[in-house]
Amino acid sequence: MVAKFPAVWGLESTIRALAWKTCRNPRSVQFRENATSSNSSNSLPKRRRWLQITILTVAAGGIGAYLQYREKNPSSTLNPFTFTKYQLISKAPISSTCSVFTLRPVKQAQNYEVYLEAWRKGLWSVQFKQPHLQVGRDYTPLPPIGEDELPIDEAVRNGDNLQFLIRREPEGEVSGYLHSLKPGAILEFRGPQMEFELPDDIREVLFIAGGTGIAPALQAAHTIFGERQLKDVRMRILWANRRRDDCLGGRNDFPAAAPTSWWSRVFSGATSRRDDPELANEPKGFTVSQLEELKLQSRGRLSVDYFVDEENTLIGKETILHFTGQMDKYETDNRRKTKLILISGPDGFISYLAGPKLWRNGVEIQGPLQGLLEQLNLKGWTVWKL
Repeated sequence: MVAKFPAVWGLESTIRALAWKTCRNPRSVQFRENATSSNSSNSLPKRRRWLQITILTVAAGGIGAYLQYREKNPSSTLNPFTFTKYQLISKAPISSTCSVFTLRPVKQAQNYEVYLEAWRKGLWSVQFKQPHLQVGRDYTPLPPIGEDELPIDEAVRNGDNLQFLIRREPEGEVSGYLHSLKPGAILEFRGPQMEFELPDDIREVLFIAGGTGIAPALQAAHTIFGERQLKDVRMRILWANRRRDDCLGGRNDFPAAAPTSWWSRVFSGATSRRDDPELANEPKGFTVSQLEELKLQSRGRLSVDYFVDEENTLIGKETILHFTGQMDKYETDNRRKTKLILISGPDGFISYLAGPKLWRNGVEIQGPLQGLLEQLNLKGWTVWKL
């Protein structure tokens, strides 16, 4: 989406463009002719040609020195164009497959201002680099929720540190690399990359998340109820996981789920959930604690429901219609308000709910609305696949 370009990058891009244009067409560097000159218009005087070559040589040398300096002295401030070095402070397992990574910039800079601007806009990510294979993957920073009891590094709330929820995928080149790192290791990423800017006129948000796709949902709730403190927005999160230990202690705010798989099977319309009295005494995991704190910040305008594959519960049509139907009843004025359905998770999860995203001319695009949400034919709701 939209990202803020640092001023230094504007200078660098201008230099690169000029250098490329000049190298391709030396005659593009023009000199003002004397109005009374009698020289032929088809050729430059020798001294001017010599001057042109000299200027080009000096410019090329300056550009080369500048770019070499940038490579040897990368920006200490997070930016979308060059990779910034961060140090791994801690890696805390929170489930059998997921850990929370806490990272600190190697060089202190004005990173917090960069983060803050991104938090206020909406949903954002950074691209981690796997240096051995020269591949990258986007990960979503966790918001700085301010509850003292939560196991969040204090510097995340007040400084330059960032935290990420990262699952170790069996075939994941980047996730495997990250999970192999020890505290103190140096890694690189760039950003922010704005994935979705939350509009100012939002009224209702339904966020459907699968697995670690909960991170953008946490960002959305933080932006709405924390950074912007919007008082007339209602939000519901539907979070699907394969295992209970990913959402330990999570209890539904509404009746949920019917037996079947959370994305690989058909999403049916039944809505029932196994009544397990042990859930009341179950300790809350890291992510569930974050969600509970966001619910407190929202003053009753955020609700969360949990769906677990190993418990045979799912997100069904009626689960979605329950929220969208209720929200339609809240429309009491004639002003048009934005109603959003945001989806984040594995590709198969997104595809089944709303159809796959597509690639066109090297750019990922939304693609047509398909899947379960197309069948529901919801009027007045905007769907966005993350």
